[in-house]
Amino acid sequence: MPETTSRPVPEVSIIPLSGDALEAHLDALSAILVASVDAGAAISFLQPLDPLAARAFWTENVFPQVRRGNRVLLAAVSGDTAVGTVQLETRLPPNQPHRCEVSKMAVHPHHRRRGIARSLMQALEGHARARGKTLITLDTKTGDAAQSLYASLGYTEAGIVPGFALDPDGKRLHSTTYMYKAL
Repeated sequence: MPETTSRPVPEVSIIPLSGDALEAHLDALSAILVASVDAGAAISFLQPLDPLAARAFWTENVFPQVRRGNRVLLAAVSGDTAVGTVQLETRLPPNQPHRCEVSKMAVHPHHRRRGIARSLMQALEGHARARGKTLITLDTKTGDAAQSLYASLGYTEAGIVPGFALDPDGKRLHSTTYMYKAL
């Protein structure tokens, strides 16, 4: 019988990205986005996601908000490479200074089922608390694996909007579930 060997799983660190680290991780962040959408993640993009469009999303939409202090960008890093990411939108309307929103949770398909998404969310909640936030909201594709993860972390379903967005393949509409957690 052949001997089987298992490779050790590299340790993953959760780090906030800012300054020069944004550009240093741009290629990996773009790869996470492209691979996640290609694997069916409902995170606002359609398949196939052009790698240039993924780069533009980070450089034009996310990085400027991080630099202004309106958003926290976390990365799960294995070795020197980002393998997962999540964002915390912290600057909301003036009547909502206590609240923040989770945005674009994505773990590269080759790194899923290792607790990375859970670690990202737990770190994100720590950043929210450090900023004095007492309520986190998010939305997710109804019935998606992420919904179960969020529920296991103490997020409560607030409601479902049917026909909210197209599936990544562009063929069908799916419902979106809004969830919240008091910190």
